[in-house]
Amino acid sequence: MVSYDIVVIGGGPAGLAAAIEAKKNGVDNILVIERDRELGGILQQCIHNGFGLHVFKEELTGPEYAGRFIDELKKEGIEYKLDTMVINMTEDRVISAVNTTDGFMKIKAKAIILAMGCRERTRGTINIPGTRPAGVYTAGMAQRFINMEGYMVGKKVVILGSGDIGLIMARRLTLEGAEVQAVAELMPFSGGLTRNIVQCLDDFNIPLLLSHTVVRVEGKDRVEGVVIAKVDEFRKPIPGTEKHYDCDTLLLSVGLIPENELSEKANIQIDKVTSGPVVNESMETSNKGIFACGNVVHVHDLVDFVTEESRRAGKSAAKFIKDELQDDGNVISTKTGEGISYIVPQRIRIENVEGNLQLFMRVRNVYKNVKMVIKGDGEIIKEMKKTHLAPGEMENVQIQLSSLKGRKISEISVSVEEV
Repeated sequence: MVSYDIVVIGGGPAGLAAAIEAKKNGVDNILVIERDRELGGILQQCIHNGFGLHVFKEELTGPEYAGRFIDELKKEGIEYKLDTMVINMTEDRVISAVNTTDGFMKIKAKAIILAMGCRERTRGTINIPGTRPAGVYTAGMAQRFINMEGYMVGKKVVILGSGDIGLIMARRLTLEGAEVQAVAELMPFSGGLTRNIVQCLDDFNIPLLLSHTVVRVEGKDRVEGVVIAKVDEFRKPIPGTEKHYDCDTLLLSVGLIPENELSEKANIQIDKVTSGPVVNESMETSNKGIFACGNVVHVHDLVDFVTEESRRAGKSAAKFIKDELQDDGNVISTKTGEGISYIVPQRIRIENVEGNLQLFMRVRNVYKNVKMVIKGDGEIIKEMKKTHLAPGEMENVQIQLSSLKGRKISEISVSVEEV
């Protein structure tokens, strides 16, 4: 069995940033394990720009953004293994992994950083009625085929779901010569960023059908058409509103699920709303010495936020190795109030917070001209006026430590209220 101070599972944007930050904070014996054939994760197939505006103050494509971290990882001399699948992780931080070069490996780590990212919901998870022809893809799979493998997935396309990948693929397919007939969205609001709705749909006159869903897929060998219907307030199709669309391809952009099978094997506490680990201010899970960051914790809208969160995880793992994390102080829990679906982190030890306390969250609905109210044990700490809030855009609330220190607060809540 080989041993490392820190093992990072996942070589995407989260894992790369965490490993580099741990190295910069004095830990040399680090291993990054990546199951794909190259580092960079999902960024390698995201050839559109819009990355790096927060971290690098310039606009980069996905491969350019990943490239900067890959170059830095190599410059720092951090060891990594590609084409390597982690098949088990135990509570006492023993990892089982396999690849074609080393065979089966057991690796003991003093600290582990989980950075496995997320996967797409498939047709099977949303139960669309109809036949099972070829031509039904998740949006991410279609993106990989077109951008990395060089295959065109179809000529006449309907997209179900308005997540960011679906919106971006509507534009990508149009630029490649396909006809994107419509993007149908079950909810009364889009699940993607406003900029993507404008740049990927509005600019190409692609209709966005809110409160609509696909009720039937038609075709035997290949998709021949889909039927889209309007849904009511309970998200049930309304009889008589069905409309047929001739198409040869259906793309699904119906949500992302954090990859937490390994976390569950190690009995890490999972948040029922995010489907990711419950973490504290240091991005440490319920298992001491196991940290998590990026889309494995909660699905982010911008990779820049993944990087910032992962740097915190890397720095915290380094502190854990050096026994510098405080573990005996007051623990504050976070609670979702009206209009908030989740808050990360779920636990806070003030002694370990550097700078301001940052809380990341998503709202349940679209709100206009409201205020976000942050309370400590029912007493208002901060209020923020917001002209626009939407579930597709993550919110970042910063609380000054001076407003928390010296007070025995057991719970911080965030809610959306009328102005």
